[in-house]
Amino acid sequence: MSQLIVVFRARAQQIDETYMATALKMRDKAIAEYGCTEFVFSATPDGEEIALSYWPDEASIARWKADMDHQFAQQRGRELWYASYRVQVAEITRDYAYAR
Repeated sequence: MSQLIVVFRARAQQIDETYMATALKMRDKAIAEYGCTEFVFSATPDGEEIALSYWPDEASIARWKADMDHQFAQQRGRELWYASYRVQVAEITRDYAYAR
């Protein structure tokens, strides 16, 4: 069974007190209500934010994209928080791990 990954890469323009609270709320809602199976966030030394979210199928991503709170957060991102962003959706065709 394949899995999808959404890669969100952004450069901040302005971070206010509501930014991180909104980001955490959206992450929790995606997992609790829309089927996101994992969420990973990182920032590069030069300030790029990278968020990876894992999804079981396109339908789950489409439902998440249509969520009103998520749409409002996206609007705030475009208006206030981000100078730029990029979204990529890809299918994971191989997945393996090593653990000692």
